[in-house]
Parts: sequence; structure tokens; C-alpha cells
Amino acid sequence: MIDLQVADQQLGGTACIITGGLLETIHAKTAHGLIRESKRFDILGVIDDKLAGQDAGKVVDGKARNIPVVASIQELLNKVGDRPKYAVIGMATKGGRLPESLYPVVKDALEAGMSIVNGLHQPLSDIEELQALAIKNDVLIYDIRKPKAFNDLHFWKGKILEVDCLKIGVLGTDCSMGKRTTARLLTNALNEAGVKAEMIFTGQTGWLQGSKYGFIFDATPNDFIPGEIEHAIHSCWENEKPEVILVEGQASLLNPGGPCGSEFIISGRLDGVILQHHPVRERYNNLESFPATIPDVLKDKEIIKLLGADTWAITLNTSKMSTQQIEDSRADIMKRSRLPVICPMEDGVSGLVELIKQRLVKA
Repeated sequence: MIDLQVADQQLGGTACIITGGLLETIHAKTAHGLIRESKRFDILGVIDDKLAGQDAGKVVDGKARNIPVVASIQELLNKVGDRPKYAVIGMATKGGRLPESLYPVVKDALEAGMSIVNGLHQPLSDIEELQALAIKNDVLIYDIRKPKAFNDLHFWKGKILEVDCLKIGVLGTDCSMGKRTTARLLTNALNEAGVKAEMIFTGQTGWLQGSKYGFIFDATPNDFIPGEIEHAIHSCWENEKPEVILVEGQASLLNPGGPCGSEFIISGRLDGVILQHHPVRERYNNLESFPATIPDVLKDKEIIKLLGADTWAITLNTSKMSTQQIEDSRADIMKRSRLPVICPMEDGVSGLVELIKQRLVKA
């Protein structure tokens, strides 16, 4: 496997994305992020046999981006002419393993002379037949979802108290809520509005997009997570001196498969939280058979307060909701929470920018 810090210096250039027929699902959120924005890669195409012939941007959010969806590596090479330097595994799978059904497309990429960038839990460099092909074709397999070297990990030390800027967490009531997308949209919008802002990535997609500060949460030993949160925020503040730092949350406060939101609030000493919620999702993602439903969004707001931060706004993931459902949900949550309720995909994030500007004046 390749050291992530070494890879951070090496990776960049043209790439395609392998989505295994999942491009239009939430399981391909890594692909969605890279299609929307990537400072690290120039995306030439997406390999997805179910949606071949479409524009990837149109599939993700209705915006054409001239990124073709094709059925195979060979079709991509015929269509774009240039061979991408990398093929990125752009979807998550149950158990974090590469399905054997996708071995052929990964092998085709290796045979075509592309290095593989893998964000799955399973290290693809441990699969002998794939590693042998990489060696044969003089390319590499980058398994990025791995812990830092022990000497590069950090314990929490209290340095967070030195950070003199607004620290805002974008947390959610479940995983796969669009937290990173909202954080990225808001970071860009703040900078465009003249407010210097930086985003802390905490997942592999943020790293793949080229974010400078952060760590991969679910590849970090638990004892070091508070320290890695602190180190990322403190390093960002020390080097960039932003007015606002936005922290990408992971999973949620109450999802039993990932109740990690409290660590961001407490270890990062967050000043405020933007809480992302899907009004009609009833069961936790990937735990649909578990006998528990996602609580009312006000429950998370209450817990956030008990943990020492305030919820400043609620943002809605409106995937697969009708216009009427969106408006009814917005009105209901706004009335009960007495907070701004914003749909980033429909409204944009200008309302959040103005809210943060007001907080900066008061700070």
C-alpha cells in the first residue's frame, strides 16, 4: 500500500471513475463529489454500464459537465482519445469490498496503463492478481483508506483553544446525507463573498477532491480521532488564518453504526453546527433492517446543545422528494425549530453565507 502523505504529493492529473452501475445511487457519493468538483483530478469519464451514453453531471445534479458515461474502459479510450492516468473506485460497497463482478473493469484499467485509486476498506493491493497486473504494466494501486503511520498520528492536547476563528461543523442525522457537499458549497460561497474560509475533510472523497487539511475518519484508530480533529483544525488555522473553518461531519450523533458526531463538537470545540437532515428517510442508511428509526431532527438539535454547541441552521437533503414534500417539510421544521431551513440543491447556500457573516460581526 502507498503512504497517504506520499500519495498526497504524487496524485493528480487525468482520471476516470469506476462506479459499477451505481452512479445514480447514494452508494456512488465519491463519484458524485469528484464529478461536481476536484482540484486533484481532471475527470475524463465515468465507467458505468447502466447509464452509458449520458453526461455524468446531468446524472448527478442535472448540470451538464461534458463528462461522458461509458460502458467500458475501451469505450472511454475510443471516445476521449487520451488515456487517463488514474482510474478511481468511485463507489462504496456493502462490507467495503470490491465485488468480483468489478474485477474485469479494474483489470482492464490496469492493462491499459492506469494506476488505481481505491477508497474502499479492502486494500486492492492485497489482491494478488490485481497487484501482479499493476507490476506488469508499471502502474500503482493507491489504497487511500488506511491509517497514517503511527508517528504521524496525534493525541488531543488542547491546542484547539488557540484557534481564533469561527469553527462550524456540518453534521447530519444520518450518514450519506450530503454533509460534504454542503460543506464544500458553503466554503466556496463564503470565499466568493469575501469571507476567507477553509474546509476540513474527514472522508476519502474530500481528500480525493484535493482538500488540503483533514484526515480520513474511518481509517483512523479511535484513540487518535480527537487529536486528528484538533490537529487538522489547528494546522489549517495556523497556516491559512481563515475567518471560518468548516468541518465535514461523519455519520451522525445517533446512528448506532456511526455515532461519531459528538467527537467533532467536543474535540473541535465547535462554535456552531449546520445540521443536515433528510425529512422522509425513516431508517438509518445500510441499517434498514435494524429495529430503529431516525429520530426527529429536533432530537439532534437538543443533543448538540447538551454537547456544548448551538445549531445555527438546518439544511435538507431533498433526494427523491417531491416539490410539495420539500415545502411542507421545510415549513414544519422551520416552525418547530425556529431556525433557518435551507435546501442547498434548490436554494443555494447564500442564506447560510449571510447567517455566518452576521455571526462574524458579533464574534
